[in-house]
Formats: sequence, C-alpha cells, structure tokens
Amino acid sequence: MSVSTALAASASMDVSAAVLDPGIAIAGVRIRGVWSDDDQARCRRWLSDHGLGDLIVQDAGADEGPWQRFRLSWPPATDLDTIGLAQALRLSPDESDRDLDAEILAALLLSPVSFDFPSLEEWQSAVRLRRFIVQAGRRTVLAFDTEQAERPDCWRWSEATGFILLPGHDLIPSLEQTLWPDVSGRLYSFSCYRATEYVLLLALAQELRISNPAALAALQAQWQRKAIQSGPFHDAFLHEYGSLQAPLPPRYYVPGDRLWFRNPHEPSANVEGYEGSWVFYLGQGHFTNFWKPGQPYTLTYKCVEIYHWRHGLRQDAVVDPGAPAAPAPRIWMDESIVEARVAGTLADPLATNQVLDRMMRLRDPAGVYDQGGCIDASREAVRCVRPGTFDLAFQVSQG
Repeated sequence: MSVSTALAASASMDVSAAVLDPGIAIAGVRIRGVWSDDDQARCRRWLSDHGLGDLIVQDAGADEGPWQRFRLSWPPATDLDTIGLAQALRLSPDESDRDLDAEILAALLLSPVSFDFPSLEEWQSAVRLRRFIVQAGRRTVLAFDTEQAERPDCWRWSEATGFILLPGHDLIPSLEQTLWPDVSGRLYSFSCYRATEYVLLLALAQELRISNPAALAALQAQWQRKAIQSGPFHDAFLHEYGSLQAPLPPRYYVPGDRLWFRNPHEPSANVEGYEGSWVFYLGQGHFTNFWKPGQPYTLTYKCVEIYHWRHGLRQDAVVDPGAPAAPAPRIWMDESIVEARVAGTLADPLATNQVLDRMMRLRDPAGVYDQGGCIDASREAVRCVRPGTFDLAFQVSQG
C-alpha cells in the first residue's frame, strides 16, 4: 500500500484534496537558492520515491533571497504529534531504509520550525545522516558508568586529549567496535551524554564517507590528535531547534533527534548521571536505551522512570558526624527500587496518567525546580556536511 493510500485509509479523507489546517503552523522544509526545472524534477522524484509526492504543499518566496518550501499536507494531529507517524503512514522502518527515510521526511515536513537547507543535496544528506543515527542507536549497548570509561585497544586516553585513535585504526570501525557488542563481544562503560556523542560521531563519519570524503579524513585526523567533547562537541557539530521562548510541541520528534529529558526533582538530580537523560529519537515512538538491548524506551516509560528517580534516591549513613574531617555522605540511586516503582505505576492506568500529567510539562529553566516537567523545549540536529555548504567547526583541507 502506498503512503498516500495509507493516509487516506487512516484519515478517512480525500488526500488529494487535503489542505493545511489554518490553525496549525507548519513550517516544514525550506531550500534556499534558485532552482532549475531539473532541481524541481529531482526533488519531486525523490519525494515520490518515498511515497510522499502527492502529499506535499509547495510554495516559493524571495525574502532574503529565493527559496522553495515543502510541507506535508496531512498533519496527523492538531498538536503535531509525530509519535504515531510511522503507524499512520503504514511504514516498517525497522525493515526498510526507504520506510525509515519516509518517516524522517514526513516528520521534517511537519515541523513547526523551518528546517532550512542550502540545497536539495544537503537535505538528502540530512535525511540519510538521521537514518544512520537511528541505525547506530538501535545497535548500541553499553554499561552505564559516570566515573569510569572503557574503550577498545584502538583508543588511547590522556587528560589532555581524551580518548584518541591509535595509528593504523580507522574511525568508523573503531566506533563500531566501541558501541556495538555484536561486533566487539563486550560492553564498554559510558555516561549517557558521552554515548550520544559517539553515536553522532559514527553516523556523521558514515555520511561523510558518502558525501564529503575530505571532511571524513579531517574528522579522523582530529580524533588522532584530540577528542572534541561536551560543550565544544555541541558547538562544532550540532544546532538546536526550538527554545524555551518558542518551545516545540511536547510530542513532536524527528527520527535522529538528540534530546534531553530533565529530572525535575532537585534532590535526586544531584546524583551524578541522574540530572536527566540524553537519548535519540528512533522513530515509531521509541527512544534509545543504551543499557538494555532490544528494549527502547517509550515516551511514557521514560517519563515514569525519571519521575521515580526521586524514590530511588539513597544516602549512605554518616559513620561519625562529629569528626572534623568527616566527608559528606554519599548519595546514590537504587535502580531496583526505581524499576519496581515503574512497574507498579505502569500497571495502574490512573497512576500512569497522574505521573504523565506532571512529567509531560515543559521543563523549568536551568537552575529552577518548580512546577515544570521533564520535556525539553528544543531538539538537536547535525549541521551541514556537503562540500561548499559545510559548516561543521573543524578544519578541512580544501585540497
């Protein structure tokens, strides 16, 4: 069944006559620059190959230079909920790269924030890169640890450089061996934030191998000198869309998004590693779970789990509170209590709804713990990668 036929069946409407609901602000995808007839034909063919050709509203403009805009003409819900998008489109993203790309495309075309690309090719790279993120995220299984970090023998660590590649080792297979136990035969220790960096780095390297080999060579050379990580990693490779001033809808996600679920309970958020949870959206309503193979999180599960971190908070007893140099008691998380609480809540629909009512709220600003929930206002995506429009912040030789 084609996507357009599936939509017609699920919406009980004439898709060919579908129009945008004027009450929904859909910005979709905007391509900058002058387009030839060949550009138009290639874009239409690409969208049609993914079953979306008959479902696109296209318009053009010239403010701040010429552009073409593409939007999906059939929003799945008035609140731009993309969680059930693959099901509504009758797609099988786990089984088909084409279907995964179609889910990514449809979600981009429903965006309330304009995704601006400098060319059709850059848009195509962005979709493929998101596919690589999803596929890498599905296979990644790690051991959660905020204090220790382990890597295969192809890496060397120092305080000054972080983990860098040893000579003779290529970036892509080294990352695959690090992230995927079906390749390495073991689990390596990571925090959730560092794990997302490695998944992003792998997907980026895979895309550069196709679209910009010179940039891949430069990326590998960078990781042979010094790892880019934490804030500099975000600044070099990613951009955010959405903000606390203009938040994204709480159920709007694009496969390949990196995002943060915040822990709104201040005492348990003081436990290292439990300030929140960094994940990727995998599509089909699933988010990465790097710690349990084959068990991706749902939005409901993730909200309920983070809510119950407050109940897993534990503090070691103070042995001698009168000692002048007595260390502060250690606080830690008892995951067994969290898991039991989660199971109990999920077995009770009323209790689940009560937790979701609190946790599905937009998070408070940084440093504030008031009435906010765990939902962030923004998502993160990789910047442009193609020669000529490349804007990742590391040095690439122009040859």
